Amino acid sequence: MERNALQELIDWNHNKRRKPLIVWGARQVGKTYLVKDIFAETYYKDNYIYIDCKIEDAVRVFCSETSNAKKILEYLSLWKGRKIDENTLLIFDEVQECPNVISALKYFCQDFRQIPVIATGSMVRIKLQRETHKRGAQTNDKFLFPVGKIQQLTLYPMTFDEFLRNSNPLLYDAVKRAYESKTAPDARIHALAMEQVYKYLLVGGMPEAVETYMDGENLLESREVLKALYDNYLADMELYQASPEAILRSRTLFQNIYRELNKESKNFSPGLIEEKSKTRDFATSVQWLTMAHIVNQSFQLKEHITLPLMPDNDGHFRLFLGDIGMFSYQSGINAASFISSERENTLSGIFFENFVANELIAKGDPVYKLCTVEDWSIIIQTDEETAEQLVEEEYVEVKFLKNQYKAWGAVESYTNDDGDTFVSLSFTNSMITFCTDRFIDIELLLEDEKGLKIPNSSIVEKEFFIVPKEYVIQGGNSGNYGVL
Repeated sequence: MERNALQELIDWNHNKRRKPLIVWGARQVGKTYLVKDIFAETYYKDNYIYIDCKIEDAVRVFCSETSNAKKILEYLSLWKGRKIDENTLLIFDEVQECPNVISALKYFCQDFRQIPVIATGSMVRIKLQRETHKRGAQTNDKFLFPVGKIQQLTLYPMTFDEFLRNSNPLLYDAVKRAYESKTAPDARIHALAMEQVYKYLLVGGMPEAVETYMDGENLLESREVLKALYDNYLADMELYQASPEAILRSRTLFQNIYRELNKESKNFSPGLIEEKSKTRDFATSVQWLTMAHIVNQSFQLKEHITLPLMPDNDGHFRLFLGDIGMFSYQSGINAASFISSERENTLSGIFFENFVANELIAKGDPVYKLCTVEDWSIIIQTDEETAEQLVEEEYVEVKFLKNQYKAWGAVESYTNDDGDTFVSLSFTNSMITFCTDRFIDIELLLEDEKGLKIPNSSIVEKEFFIVPKEYVIQGGNSGNYGVL
């Protein structure tokens, strides 16, 4: 099967200033197939050395004891009984089993830059981080990443254009021509392309699932492959975790991505997964899943944005499954729904949101959620009596002590399962001012009286007489009042 990343490997190979290359990616996305079966077989036929660090025990042990590129080359040359020069491609696969190979890439770059070297692996960064931060690790044993001495390429599941190019090359060419010429395709061609889109939503981009579908266009068999891959991902979450609790939370989080997106507020909500939990409780799990390229993360941006794009608040984000086929499998929706005539009414927009997020990330674009409105709320815990009084007011004026700003908030109240009472104050502006504050100090202006402010220095004490009203008369010709 053809992959877009092949061209990146070709460009790397032709670059006179190339450095050793690391190909990252989740498990089963086709790293070995791309590097060995396509690139090496096409451009280094019979002149490449492939080392699987998981099964080549002797090589793994040797490389784990030295980062000296010269010694490694001598050993591999004797091991294979062949000369290694600039025309020989070295492939180190499954390098997470021997992280020292990555350290050695620095010296391949410095001393043997003319020799093309590619390393591939899954969860490499997780393994390195775990080894570096585990208890008992000595400071001088910590892994140093060869910054500036390598080039990197991340491989993702097959994108829709890769899926279409391999499953229906003629339709792919027709769609591509229409796109490049900026002309709408014939309605019947468009209908055919949309058929493929919905099949892609079901099959996804995992190469084994795509290949199974292409062999006989059997969607059910491809979904069985997805089920096996899905279960393998869950099993992998035992690797390089800090504790059994971290394993459980990673699995629970992974299994609830569809549920998180299939609610009114699609931002990550830890309470939906584990009662009374906080976002920080899942921080390690989110990091593990994103570093393994199993889950993609999207942060929120406000309407006023700057370049480069930066998240406004680390607490507001969405999570997407790295493969749309796995997302569809996790949803539990019947496979027939993706090819039925009623599919547009059956499938919600979150399928396309996950699909688009993955397409953007695979193309190297960051994924953000643009917030174009300033609707936000403050939650206050209070007693039932106070809550009832505030609800009767409907709107309450609030003073923000951070900057003395005042605003009116709409009042609602609710009670949780434990019987605790909360008041929600909703606002329609100024969110950008407070979006980075997790907690906000406020004052409720419930009795705001207006009048003339008199200083204490103006208050005096005087003696005076009280005259009954009947002693006040109007006398004489003047018409003035006086006291009798």
